[in-house]
Amino acid sequence: MQGIWWLVSREDYTKDGQRRTDPVLGSDPIGILSYAKDRFSAQFMKRDRTEASGQPVFGAGQNNTSAVGGYDAYFGTYVVDKRTGTVAHTLVGSITAANIGMTVYRDLKVENNRLTIQLETSTPEGEGVVRTLVWERIS
Repeated sequence: MQGIWWLVSREDYTKDGQRRTDPVLGSDPIGILSYAKDRFSAQFMKRDRTEASGQPVFGAGQNNTSAVGGYDAYFGTYVVDKRTGTVAHTLVGSITAANIGMTVYRDLKVENNRLTIQLETSTPEGEGVVRTLVWERIS
């Protein structure tokens, strides 16, 4: 799991299989994720931020962080529960002050040079979704 990862895809689906697009980061954001021994950092950006540059902070869904103007970035510590395949990220720093100190939980799976992270969250309107992020290791 340790290393640098590039975002391949980030998709949200309702429990009945309908795809939802995150209005803050869009359907195809750019992202980079790094894991060291017990520290991590993550950055996400909407590909086209021309309309997002002046936007205020957006409220986060359940078990999720808030972004500013089409950009989300945070870092902190993490602990992996190898028994359940769950990782707990505790945010020490964030682009959004309200995120600092929160702990978010994700399911993860590493296969070869692919890292898949899933989490249950919600849309800004409160609809429950499962978010799946697929990452590729940067050599």
